[in-house]
Amino acid sequence: MVLFSAMSLSALAADCPKDQAKSEAVLMEQEQRWADALNRKDVNAVGCLLATEFEDADVDGSLHTRKETLDRIPNKKPGTNQLSELRAHIEGNLGFTRGLATLTDASGKVVARVRFTDVFIFRDARWQAMAGHESLMGEAHR
Repeated sequence: MVLFSAMSLSALAADCPKDQAKSEAVLMEQEQRWADALNRKDVNAVGCLLATEFEDADVDGSLHTRKETLDRIPNKKPGTNQLSELRAHIEGNLGFTRGLATLTDASGKVVARVRFTDVFIFRDARWQAMAGHESLMGEAHR
Protein backbone atom coordinates (compact mmCIF):
# COMPACT_ATOMS: atom_id res chain seq x y z
CA MET A 1 0.00 0.00 0.00
CA VAL A 2 7.98 8.12 -0.71
CA LEU A 3 8.46 9.65 2.32
CA PHE A 4 6.02 9.72 5.20
CA SER A 5 5.86 13.51 5.26
CA ALA A 6 5.21 13.55 1.52
CA MET A 7 2.35 11.10 1.96
CA SER A 8 0.90 13.18 4.78
CA LEU A 9 1.01 16.27 2.60
CA SER A 10 -0.61 14.48 -0.33
CA ALA A 11 -3.44 13.33 1.93
CA LEU A 12 -3.98 16.93 3.03
CA ALA A 13 -4.06 18.06 -0.59
CA ALA A 14 -6.66 15.45 -1.53
CA ASP A 15 -10.37 16.17 -1.24
CA CYS A 16 -10.85 14.66 2.23
CA PRO A 17 -14.38 14.49 3.63
CA LYS A 18 -15.24 17.22 6.14
CA ASP A 19 -18.03 17.79 8.64
CA GLN A 20 -19.09 14.15 8.74
CA ALA A 21 -21.84 12.98 11.05
CA LYS A 22 -21.09 10.65 13.95
CA SER A 23 -23.28 7.92 12.53
CA GLU A 24 -22.94 4.25 11.70
CA ALA A 25 -24.13 5.00 8.17
CA VAL A 26 -21.20 7.39 7.64
CA LEU A 27 -18.73 4.78 8.94
CA MET A 28 -20.09 2.29 6.41
CA GLU A 29 -19.77 4.97 3.70
CA GLN A 30 -16.11 5.39 4.73
CA GLU A 31 -15.55 1.67 4.18
CA GLN A 32 -17.11 1.87 0.72
CA ARG A 33 -14.95 4.91 -0.12
CA TRP A 34 -11.92 2.89 0.98
CA ALA A 35 -12.86 -0.09 -1.22
CA ASP A 36 -13.58 2.18 -4.20
CA ALA A 37 -10.27 4.01 -3.75
CA LEU A 38 -8.39 0.70 -3.65
CA ASN A 39 -10.18 -0.39 -6.84
CA ARG A 40 -8.89 2.82 -8.50
CA LYS A 41 -5.45 2.56 -6.83
CA ASP A 42 -6.08 6.07 -5.51
CA VAL A 43 -3.38 6.59 -2.86
CA ASN A 44 -4.57 10.12 -1.98
CA ALA A 45 -8.15 9.01 -1.35
CA VAL A 46 -6.99 6.18 0.92
CA GLY A 47 -4.62 8.61 2.63
CA CYS A 48 -7.63 10.77 3.56
CA LEU A 49 -9.20 7.81 5.33
CA LEU A 50 -6.19 6.72 7.38
CA ALA A 51 -5.13 8.40 10.62
CA THR A 52 -1.45 9.22 11.04
CA GLU A 53 -1.06 6.36 13.55
CA PHE A 54 -2.89 3.79 11.35
CA GLU A 55 -1.62 0.24 11.57
CA ASP A 56 -2.95 -2.84 9.78
CA ALA A 57 -2.66 -6.54 10.65
CA ASP A 58 -2.65 -8.29 7.27
CA VAL A 59 -4.13 -11.72 6.47
CA ASP A 60 -0.72 -13.32 7.04
CA GLY A 61 -0.34 -11.64 10.45
CA SER A 62 2.20 -9.05 9.35
CA LEU A 63 1.82 -5.47 10.57
CA HIS A 64 1.90 -2.50 8.21
CA THR A 65 2.15 1.19 9.09
CA ARG A 66 0.17 3.88 7.30
CA LYS A 67 3.14 4.60 5.05
CA GLU A 68 3.62 0.93 4.16
CA THR A 69 -0.10 0.55 3.47
CA LEU A 70 -0.13 3.54 1.13
CA ASP A 71 3.12 2.53 -0.59
CA ARG A 72 1.63 -0.85 -1.55
CA ILE A 73 -1.45 0.52 -3.32
CA PRO A 74 0.10 1.32 -6.75
CA ASN A 75 1.43 -2.26 -6.98
CA LYS A 76 -1.89 -3.96 -6.27
CA LYS A 77 -3.01 -6.44 -8.91
CA PRO A 78 -5.99 -5.36 -11.04
CA GLY A 79 -9.32 -6.34 -9.54
CA THR A 80 -12.13 -5.15 -7.33
CA ASN A 81 -13.17 -5.27 -3.69
CA GLN A 82 -16.87 -5.95 -3.14
CA LEU A 83 -18.07 -5.34 0.42
CA SER A 84 -20.86 -7.28 2.11
CA GLU A 85 -22.07 -8.12 5.61
CA LEU A 86 -21.03 -4.58 6.57
CA ARG A 87 -21.99 -3.26 9.98
CA ALA A 88 -20.76 -0.48 12.23
CA HIS A 89 -20.89 0.52 15.88
CA ILE A 90 -20.03 3.84 17.57
CA GLU A 91 -19.15 4.61 21.16
CA GLY A 92 -18.30 8.28 21.74
CA ASN A 93 -15.50 9.33 19.36
CA LEU A 94 -14.56 5.73 18.55
CA GLY A 95 -16.21 3.37 16.14
CA PHE A 96 -15.57 0.15 14.31
CA THR A 97 -16.74 -1.52 11.15
CA ARG A 98 -16.78 -5.19 10.36
CA GLY A 99 -17.51 -6.85 7.06
CA LEU A 100 -16.51 -9.20 4.30
CA ALA A 101 -14.46 -8.11 1.27
CA THR A 102 -14.69 -10.36 -1.77
CA LEU A 103 -11.72 -9.76 -4.05
CA THR A 104 -12.12 -10.53 -7.75
CA ASP A 105 -9.48 -10.43 -10.47
CA ALA A 106 -9.79 -8.58 -13.78
CA SER A 107 -11.72 -11.52 -15.29
CA GLY A 108 -14.25 -11.51 -12.42
CA LYS A 109 -12.94 -14.66 -10.74
CA VAL A 110 -13.08 -14.61 -6.93
CA VAL A 111 -9.49 -14.77 -5.67
CA ALA A 112 -10.05 -14.18 -1.95
CA ARG A 113 -12.63 -13.47 0.71
CA VAL A 114 -11.37 -11.42 3.62
CA ARG A 115 -13.17 -10.76 6.92
CA PHE A 116 -12.09 -7.36 8.23
CA THR A 117 -12.46 -5.14 11.27
CA ASP A 118 -11.47 -1.47 11.14
CA VAL A 119 -11.28 0.87 14.15
CA PHE A 120 -12.03 4.55 13.57
CA ILE A 121 -11.64 7.75 15.57
CA PHE A 122 -13.72 10.87 15.02
CA ARG A 123 -11.12 13.64 14.71
CA ASP A 124 -11.02 16.93 12.80
CA ALA A 125 -14.76 16.62 12.01
CA ARG A 126 -14.31 13.32 10.15
CA TRP A 127 -13.84 9.59 10.69
CA GLN A 128 -10.25 8.33 10.34
CA ALA A 129 -9.17 4.68 10.46
CA MET A 130 -6.69 3.98 13.26
CA ALA A 131 -6.32 0.22 12.94
CA GLY A 132 -7.35 -2.62 10.69
CA HIS A 133 -7.32 -6.39 10.93
CA GLU A 134 -7.94 -8.89 8.14
CA SER A 135 -8.53 -12.65 8.19
CA LEU A 136 -8.48 -14.74 5.03
CA MET A 137 -11.65 -16.83 4.75
CA GLY A 138 -11.15 -20.36 3.53
CA GLU A 139 -13.81 -22.81 2.52
CA ALA A 140 -15.68 -23.83 5.66
CA HIS A 141 -15.76 -27.55 6.37
CA ARG A 142 -18.59 -27.92 8.89
